[in-house]
Amino acid sequence: MFGRKRRRQEEEAVEETVDVVEDDAAPEATTGPYDAADAPEDDEQHLDLGSMRIPALAGLKVGVASDERGNTRPEVVISTEDSVMRLLACAAPRTEGIWDEVRAELAESLSKQGGKVEEIEDGPYGAELRAQQPAGQNDTVTIRFVGIDGPRWFLRVMFQGACATDPEAAPVLDECLRGVVVDRGVEAMPVREPLTLRLTPEMAEQQKKQAESAAATEAPAKANGAERAGARKRKPSPKPRKR
Repeated sequence: MFGRKRRRQEEEAVEETVDVVEDDAAPEATTGPYDAADAPEDDEQHLDLGSMRIPALAGLKVGVASDERGNTRPEVVISTEDSVMRLLACAAPRTEGIWDEVRAELAESLSKQGGKVEEIEDGPYGAELRAQQPAGQNDTVTIRFVGIDGPRWFLRVMFQGACATDPEAAPVLDECLRGVVVDRGVEAMPVREPLTLRLTPEMAEQQKKQAESAAATEAPAKANGAERAGARKRKPSPKPRKR
């Protein structure tokens, strides 16, 4: 009788020991995007753009955004044949995330522009925004926003193209996003100030050409505008006096 009781106690002790070992052997996996201090040490190659390091994956084209005049914007543009992902990294508070606040502001802004905005609660990174924006007279374009709160940084992700309506349409973009490394730096910065990008020589040359092309296109337009303005201001010649 006492022997059976002792065996039961020994079996329960073995089961408890096995449970502890299994918990220690299976730690929760960590996925990106990563902070520079927590990035895994692996052999994966990255394109170093200063505040962001982008995985160099086959089938992706990586560039930076620019305005109408060819000036560089602090936004990385990553594209496939039918999808585009735009990354903007900003400074954020030390103790709290800002995606909830940014998401509400985005929804309001998109609605004012005539868009139909939908909030998705169960996206891969939590709450997302999806909006159908007017594009031309009888057309619309779909965009999708994801927000990721990191340690003292915030990453805003905008999807366009096929992956805007179907998150699984471009798996290479998802793989790329999960491998992004954000380097916030240690200097004090205002909240939401974009982190500075450092262009590669090839990107810098491309931006230079775009700026020169935009300037060459803008110069004739300004000249024509000045001529039209001068023509409107020119006074008629006085009538000759009668003798």
